[in-house]
Amino acid sequence: MQKKSIGKLSKFAVPLVSKGRFFKEKKTNLRNDFQRDRDRIIHSTAFRRLKHKTQVFVNTSGDHFRTRITHSLEVSQIARTLSKYFNLNEDLSETLSLAHDLGHTPFGHAGEEALNKCMKNYGGFDHNIQTLRIITILENRYYNFNGLNLSFETLDGLVKHNGPVREINKFNKILGKNFFKQKIKFSLNTSLEAQIAAISDDIAYNSHDLEDGLKSNLFELNDLNNIPVLNNIISKHKNRFKKYSTDLIVRQIIRDIINEMVRDVIMTTKKNLKSNNIKNVQDVYNSKKKLVCFSNNMHNFDLKIKSFLRQKMYFHKSVNTKTNYGRKIIKDLFLLIKKKPKKYININKYKNSNIERIICDYIAGMTDRYAINLYKKIK
Repeated sequence: MQKKSIGKLSKFAVPLVSKGRFFKEKKTNLRNDFQRDRDRIIHSTAFRRLKHKTQVFVNTSGDHFRTRITHSLEVSQIARTLSKYFNLNEDLSETLSLAHDLGHTPFGHAGEEALNKCMKNYGGFDHNIQTLRIITILENRYYNFNGLNLSFETLDGLVKHNGPVREINKFNKILGKNFFKQKIKFSLNTSLEAQIAAISDDIAYNSHDLEDGLKSNLFELNDLNNIPVLNNIISKHKNRFKKYSTDLIVRQIIRDIINEMVRDVIMTTKKNLKSNNIKNVQDVYNSKKKLVCFSNNMHNFDLKIKSFLRQKMYFHKSVNTKTNYGRKIIKDLFLLIKKKPKKYININKYKNSNIERIICDYIAGMTDRYAINLYKKIK
């Protein structure tokens, strides 16, 4: 299935020269627009904090489990592989992959749920929209503007991480009305590069959460035998147990899972581009269907894996004990900080009149360990 690299980008690709940014900047001949976007993400404070933010296991659980930063790096490499095959804009896919989790709270999805409850009467919380707040408002690294001033194409891909946006009410509440000044067409499809980043996210966390779950002894390989696709992969390695360690065999199985899912995405996407008569990048934007996706067989596998992981891992008692503690920390921190916000937060830094949103931004930006230590200090 290997495809030779071609110097010229595909007609489906987002061109290497961006349509622009909200604030005009001088061009450089050292990097294209999307390499600049990628570098701004990597150098951001929010990206560094992902090192100490929970993927599944609270960051204090062990040194070798995935955190948000390792997950983001793994997503980006899968995305580059897929983009390279289709001769797309690899730098854009990588940028979107590295940026997609910037808005996550400490303590994973449990933390997000807790913060959303705290913000119920103040517009709510959503980690995807929080990513947009970070890159457009909260990061402060330049003299002439707040945020990172990323390209419109990167913003479009992050806005539509889960596909075209049908309901913009939450965007309006959290970011403000017409925040993007009509530069983002919410109802249009997003680029193939953005669709690739999104499906690479699924491939990465399905496969690697399986590895972390096996490593932590929350379940065993035998528990996976009834899952289609996976049972075939495992059976190929059954005769290796006498010669190799279980750890090594698990790593090989995870590699096979990723490879199988990537191959499936390539074959299915090729069929979709042909059957939907996609001729150029504008056809991609105008398409009513998701073009980068799994086959029906792999989609069922994806659903089965997610269901299995929810049951055996995400809601496992030992995991829940720590994530429930995380929920309590975020709820209590919100209430404690709200009593004396200026004691903990430089209010002027946030340039926002809504004190609840400022507290929300502050807590969402915390790492697991920072939140735990602050909670112990002020409770």
